Amino acid sequence: MTTSSTPGLARFNTLAAAEAAAALHEVCASAAWCGSVLAHRPYDGTEALLLASDAAMAELSAQDLAEAMAGHPPIGRPEPGDPASAREQRGMAGASEGLRAEMLELNLAYQERFGHVFLICATGATGEQMRDAVKARIGNSPEQESEIVRIELGKINRIRLTRLVQDS
Repeated sequence: MTTSSTPGLARFNTLAAAEAAAALHEVCASAAWCGSVLAHRPYDGTEALLLASDAAMAELSAQDLAEAMAGHPPIGRPEPGDPASAREQRGMAGASEGLRAEMLELNLAYQERFGHVFLICATGATGEQMRDAVKARIGNSPEQESEIVRIELGKINRIRLTRLVQDS
């Protein structure tokens, strides 16, 4: 992680509040998370921004987590026209029809059990790794799964924020 400021971070720090809020909403759909990260601008480095994101994530209520998860499509079905979603789920792009069907079935079973989409930081993961993760996690208690989701969302937010403030 870089601790120095980048031109992208400098741009983010100087955006009008509404523009910065819109950019943060693309990172995470939780209004509470966005508000917390926005409130701590300007950031003196990428690491400070990432730490603020982590702190905001740790403070989210169950309702805030649900709002954040609502911004994520199911694994194997990236949001059409959303390059972040497609990039993050690249591991499913070449998946066989059998694996896609299995993921759909597992996603539905997970959603029925927990009331929300299966969320995982899919960047760099293969379709098989994602399938194995949902299989391993479907037996968790709701409390265990809530904390895992919080961790996974934090990882996704870090990746997206880093991309947001990278040098152009």
